[in-house]
Amino acid sequence: MKKKLILESGEVFHGEGFGANLETQGEVVFNTGMTGYQELISDPSYSGQLVCMTYPLIGNYGINRDDYESMEPAMKGLIVKELCEFPSNFRSQMTLDELFKKKGLSGIQGIDTRKLTRIIRNKGVVRGKIVDSEFNEQQAVAELNSFIVPSNQVESVSTKTAYAAPGRGFKVVLVDFGSKLGIIRELSQRDCDITVVSQDTTADEILMINPDGVMLSNGPGDPKDVKGAQEMINGLLGKVPIFGICLGHQLIGLACGAKTFKLKFGHRGGNHPVLDLAKNRIEITAQNHGYAIDSESLEYTDLEETHIALNDRTNEGFRHKIHPCFSVQYHPEASPGPEDSNYLFDEFIEMMKDFKNQRM
Repeated sequence: MKKKLILESGEVFHGEGFGANLETQGEVVFNTGMTGYQELISDPSYSGQLVCMTYPLIGNYGINRDDYESMEPAMKGLIVKELCEFPSNFRSQMTLDELFKKKGLSGIQGIDTRKLTRIIRNKGVVRGKIVDSEFNEQQAVAELNSFIVPSNQVESVSTKTAYAAPGRGFKVVLVDFGSKLGIIRELSQRDCDITVVSQDTTADEILMINPDGVMLSNGPGDPKDVKGAQEMINGLLGKVPIFGICLGHQLIGLACGAKTFKLKFGHRGGNHPVLDLAKNRIEITAQNHGYAIDSESLEYTDLEETHIALNDRTNEGFRHKIHPCFSVQYHPEASPGPEDSNYLFDEFIEMMKDFKNQRM
């Protein structure tokens, strides 16, 4: 079926549709990963977005039930140069096209993804629409220019009820702002006793669970839109160790007085170099965020910068100078990788152990 991608600025890309035959629109962003498309599709942090893959061939190893990061995709659609119709992998259970039909997602293939990526890099994130080839282009541009990206994305992807992932080790509360299952997998590998709670859970409600530590997950959108999170974090600081990832990192920053800003086109992919300032060591990381912490604003807080992005020198991590709390902007739980930074979960375990020993 003939489809086209129309951008709010009027550019039009013609291609072939795949998945569900539905009209869809959202923010158009690009991801530089060579693998991990299934994890990307099921990552709640892509809520409301059309994702352009810069790697040209997507779908070549199929889809399998073990690699989901959430049960239901939150993204709006996928844009690829070439869709593989016949995956070659012993783990494959269905094709990418079959998954999109099953989940009601639309995609487009056969367009010049390099040109689209350059447009986003030059102009910043743009709004786009995947429609039938006969759709009126002027009407699409008008609709896109009046389209407002929803501000309640965290609320839409967070769990509505608390649930447990039992273990025999430290008791960890995971606050779900759009959490990937990879976080639960990493904590479970360390035998943590996990309770996952909704994004609007208060500090008092978390402390009533009597956790050894609290994890603040990744999630979509502008951190300033997450109501109540800063108050919750301030209610936990000093009372329990805290580890934040991605959106959780930004929320800790805001709670401690730092500022955030929207990146021109974001960091998305599995190949981003980050410098650990204390160890003078470079890690290759997976990233997915459109907002970042203003490094200069950290000077007026109790937060100490620990990591920076080597591509653009933006903040990638900090540690609280007084309380047991640290966080990173990237994803140490990344699947299928890289795994350079999953040692941070071990540091979280050690932080909980030290805090518990000090209280005894």
